[in-house]
Amino acid sequence: MNKSNTRKYIWLLLLLAVSVWACAPDEAATNYDLIVRGGTVYDGLGSAGVTADVAVNGDRIAAIGDLASATATVEIDATGKAVSPGFINMLSWAVDSMIEDGRAMSDIMQGVTLEVMGEGWSMGPLNDDMKKSMADAQSDIQYAIEWTTLGEYLEYLEARGVSPNIASYVGATTVRIHEIEYENRKATDEELERMRELVRESMRDGAIGVASSLIYAPANFADTDELIALVNAAAEYGGAYVSHIRSEGARLEEAVQELIDISRTTGAPAEIYHLKAAGKSNWDKLERVFEMVEDARSEGLAITANMYTYPVAATGLDAAMPLWVQEGGHDAWVAALRDPEIRARVMTEMTTPGGDWENLFLAAGPENMLLLAFKSDALKPLTGMTLAEVAEMRGTPPAETAIDLVIEDDTRIGTAYRIMSEENVSKKMARDWVSFGSDAEAAATEGVFLESSTHPRAYGTFARVIGKYVRDEGVLSLEEAIRRMTSQPAQNISIRDRGQLTAGYYADIVVFDPDEVQDHATFKEPHQYSTGVEHVIINGVQVLKDGEHTGATPGRVVRGPGWTGWN
Repeated sequence: MNKSNTRKYIWLLLLLAVSVWACAPDEAATNYDLIVRGGTVYDGLGSAGVTADVAVNGDRIAAIGDLASATATVEIDATGKAVSPGFINMLSWAVDSMIEDGRAMSDIMQGVTLEVMGEGWSMGPLNDDMKKSMADAQSDIQYAIEWTTLGEYLEYLEARGVSPNIASYVGATTVRIHEIEYENRKATDEELERMRELVRESMRDGAIGVASSLIYAPANFADTDELIALVNAAAEYGGAYVSHIRSEGARLEEAVQELIDISRTTGAPAEIYHLKAAGKSNWDKLERVFEMVEDARSEGLAITANMYTYPVAATGLDAAMPLWVQEGGHDAWVAALRDPEIRARVMTEMTTPGGDWENLFLAAGPENMLLLAFKSDALKPLTGMTLAEVAEMRGTPPAETAIDLVIEDDTRIGTAYRIMSEENVSKKMARDWVSFGSDAEAAATEGVFLESSTHPRAYGTFARVIGKYVRDEGVLSLEEAIRRMTSQPAQNISIRDRGQLTAGYYADIVVFDPDEVQDHATFKEPHQYSTGVEHVIINGVQVLKDGEHTGATPGRVVRGPGWTGWN
């Protein structure tokens, strides 16, 4: 062989080697664990849907595009369906319900793949007294408290087995109770520094940030300076602030301003929980709130909000009573309500406008207060009745009836309050900085969950976004709705590799029929699953198949930016 032929031979060998190297990854990638085929794929970033296949290997998205020549162990035909990232529930109260039933049925049936918990109260850090109080307060769902820190709680849930992913803020209320109990006073410098260290420990364990819930006792006893101190501690680790603001009614604008000021002072992103204008006399204030938030955003502050898709709120009867009577905690509150002089004062304040607290008794009215959850078997027959109906049945004034019920049940009694306008719900929906949260447990239509009623938002919040507000009313486009249930909330809480359909991201995927998605839960019959979501994949594992739960529990702890495991 001459030199010229030798050189040609060597080049051919080199070209063959390069060709083999270049083709090998593609060849290997033609066999996947799972492929979702032929659906209209929405990336979660607000882009219009495109027809494509989505391939998964392990717990990650491996490829998106025309994968007609590829094969997979599991294939899902999504022709004519929407394929999107999994939905993020920005205000979940599934803290107890997932201990009882890790399948998180009511949320999985709507395509929720991440539960974000911690509205003011988080499941850690705890001390022995707090554990005892939590155990005493348990009602239909009973469990042993086998953790102390917030990180240990999240790992406890993951080890038990949960279908959705889980994340949590650390509660400002929780760290205050940990150090000050239920006293209505300013924290000492030493107490405040211990509270800040509890926040730092929680951030290192993976908390998203700090959350407050300021219409309740003892959360309301914290002043703005205390909140700034706690948020500053979270901001050291890149944490965010979120708040059930100090007023959603008479002092709504002042409460929003407090949140904006905290964000401006600390540099932390800040979010308003379940944005609303509560009480008919306050409905027109929502437009001013929009202006305040958008002015702050134009200034460069990262101010956002979340909402649920109903004009009816739900909390407890504690929100119908003044805060001073609740100082000292639950037992002290119930004991105080037995005192005739205190009862008389409480009833007067409940029924008198102009107080300095968030009076949901007046904001809704007894005829618009629906009783949802009792601990006592003797009182459970009252479930689903309004406070006005129970008062008439008992022959006592509604305010006195509320007091009597709290004493008899020895709980705050879950209550729905009709305090918002449907028009305002649509207005909030149209704002591009608003995401969504159920503000509810992840329930099931069986077992212990049927012992109490619930707000239909537990079963329908996300389905209503797509069915009612996208398809039926055209308040926002499907691609924008998906963005605000996926990439936007993921960005707001600084989590990694979730909220988008992008190669390399975790495979949290929802397949649904936009023409068929529908909520069915009502206040009369709340325990009804939404329909129209056909498949849910979490961390690459199929949790919902053809609308039926597979029993899989692949959910993981999703940690915030301060987690030491990132290092």
